[in-house]
Amino acid sequence: MRLRLARFALCLAVLALMAAAPADAARARYYLSLGDSLAQGMQPDAAGLTINTDQGYADQLYAIEKRKIPRLKLVKLGCGGETTTSFLTGHGNAGDALLLGCNPAGGSQMVAAERFLREHRRSGEVALLTLDIGANDIDGCEAEEAIDATCVIRGAEHINANLPIIMRRLRRAAAPSTPMAAMTLYNPFLQLYLTHGGHAEAIASDGYARNVNEGLARLYRASGFRVAHVDVAFRTYDLSRKTSLAGQPHPVPVAVAAVCRLTWMCARAPVGPNIHANKAGYGVIARAFATAFGSG
Repeated sequence: MRLRLARFALCLAVLALMAAAPADAARARYYLSLGDSLAQGMQPDAAGLTINTDQGYADQLYAIEKRKIPRLKLVKLGCGGETTTSFLTGHGNAGDALLLGCNPAGGSQMVAAERFLREHRRSGEVALLTLDIGANDIDGCEAEEAIDATCVIRGAEHINANLPIIMRRLRRAAAPSTPMAAMTLYNPFLQLYLTHGGHAEAIASDGYARNVNEGLARLYRASGFRVAHVDVAFRTYDLSRKTSLAGQPHPVPVAVAAVCRLTWMCARAPVGPNIHANKAGYGVIARAFATAFGSG
């Protein structure tokens, strides 16, 4: 009798496993993209209006990662104009009046992200998370072809105060060991090199960029985030070597050529100057993230 009961119990266990296996195998996994307009892949259209596209780094990274992660789905919560403050609070995004569909559930991107992570907290359900935030804290620091150093310092202070809170809350909401990565920033102010009398300002801006990016990388690592070195991928600090650039009579620094080729900063009006990456630039960012996740 005991032998029969044991066999019966074993059969039930096997049947339970067989029933559960297809449901688990069909379980969706998610790539959650958080941040500002770069996370949405925004670019200017022919009239110069900055709009969401499907060519951003999140879209291109998704194409890379879904080759090895079955049933992967992309969820983009990024919001154009987002700063570290508006990410946390839902207030203070200067782009709100111009953007459609940027009203995250719960009132802020922070709350929306936490809600999503808690609703998909099974181990491995969120296969990867990317974050880019902080660029808008300092991108408004160019005025009349010059860099406002006080503005940069103030923006860096906001980043230093808010970013650790953002990352800590993401970690707490997510399943343990969820792979997360955040990016350093390319320097759109290098375009000043091509303006009259802008050489010195462009070179000075790279000093600010280096300090900001070194600070970002430290904050990321301290919070257990992997670092996507977009500044390096964009050759941001390569000012000593020069190369040719279409439309320029003389060679320009490699860093300047890179920002012109990978963003809309050097495009003619009305399309440019626009700080957003173009499709090729977003591809560079996607590969930097892929490298951070071990897929590069």
